[in-house]
Amino acid sequence: MLKVAKFGGTSLANAEQMKKVTGIVTSDTDRKVIVVSAPGKRSGEDTKVTDLLIELGEAALSKKDTETALQHVVSRYREIAEELGLGEEITNTIEDDLRSRLAFDTSHSAQFMDQLKASGEDNNAKLFARYLQSMGYDAEYVNPEEAGLFVSDTPGNAQVLPESYENLYQLRNRRGILVFPGFFGYSKEGRLVTFPRGGSDITGSILAAGIKADLYENFTDVDSVFAANPTVVSDPVAIKRMTYREMRELSYAGFGVFHDEALIPAFQSNIPVCVKNTNNPESNGTMIINEREYALNPVIGIAAKKGFSTIYVRKYLMNREIGFGRRLLEIIEDEGISYEHMPSGIDDTSVILEEDQLTPEKEENILRRVRDELQVDDAYIEKDHAMIMLVGEGMHETVGIAARATKAMSDQGINIDMINQGSSEVSLSFGIHEDDVEVAIRGLYEEFFSSKEVLQ
Repeated sequence: MLKVAKFGGTSLANAEQMKKVTGIVTSDTDRKVIVVSAPGKRSGEDTKVTDLLIELGEAALSKKDTETALQHVVSRYREIAEELGLGEEITNTIEDDLRSRLAFDTSHSAQFMDQLKASGEDNNAKLFARYLQSMGYDAEYVNPEEAGLFVSDTPGNAQVLPESYENLYQLRNRRGILVFPGFFGYSKEGRLVTFPRGGSDITGSILAAGIKADLYENFTDVDSVFAANPTVVSDPVAIKRMTYREMRELSYAGFGVFHDEALIPAFQSNIPVCVKNTNNPESNGTMIINEREYALNPVIGIAAKKGFSTIYVRKYLMNREIGFGRRLLEIIEDEGISYEHMPSGIDDTSVILEEDQLTPEKEENILRRVRDELQVDDAYIEKDHAMIMLVGEGMHETVGIAARATKAMSDQGINIDMINQGSSEVSLSFGIHEDDVEVAIRGLYEEFFSSKEVLQ
């Protein structure tokens, strides 16, 4: 069996955590490719290295003194290196690397920030590989460019290029443990480019697909994926097995385990993913697979995402006007805005979109054009909405899910602004006000999970 194992920032936040990761990696010779994130928070009040790097980059772009911010980053690595018994050489290597990145051209701010942010993962991979070597293990740091991980030249939003998979397959021929930095690849022109949020998860998924791994293990700081947010619901049910589609729907709706795009390469190659806990590696975790047998409970998880706005448009006999929806969406497209949902009635329609895409100027432009070009009876924008989602492959075979959900929220005194079921029938989403989110989650959890069924 061949495994790719990815370790998140909390798993590598300090020397103690790195020792745990070393024990996990070396306990199983099948774990050949190790993907690392930048050091995360050591405690609740701590700052992630990535955030320190952003501060450093912003100081450089503002032409401010960068030395203090630079030393904050270097000191994090120095502390880890010293506690691992490594010499000054690795810390000096990391500091030299950071100084060379600061010397990059700042006229292209997005490219410059990509360089700096990616150093968190890159230097942590170098440090971890050095520690493995110091412990007598056959290990090496692998540079993504040298390995052939090529991506689109879109700073902060890289997409893997198809030829990368064939290139990465050659890693199977190398000896020992391969330590690979997450979060970034290289354009065909040789520029470093980062993935979007959750980029190290994306790297791990790409590598698993590239080397045709038998399993992709994603180590984090929880024992499994839970049926609801444990900060909202006390002691929620742990999900033992779920499908890629379920995970993607839940990730989109606010589950923090994965970015919603992270698993696509593994999914396309039919590689199972196991979410495990670095601090409790003996736990079975959650297996994410292509297909699963249906559990007793048709709903496998509940998630919520805040920060939505709704554009309401009303016009008498709208349903008879050919091209009305297309023209409305073109107005929104012209402002560079994507939409999430578009529920419609006979005389009205709503376009739901992420609130952070809107500015006062864009709002004014959209409403003006909607009124002038579409000759509507009314148009306005409402903010502070949230989407709450029920997810489960078994829902499409079960009668009454929507009725149970709406009753559960009605019992809590929650007004529902929108109901939308995906065409795949894997998810059912509700639009509500942001202030009602936690009450809604608890009400829905009580309705669908009160008997504490064990999810398979």
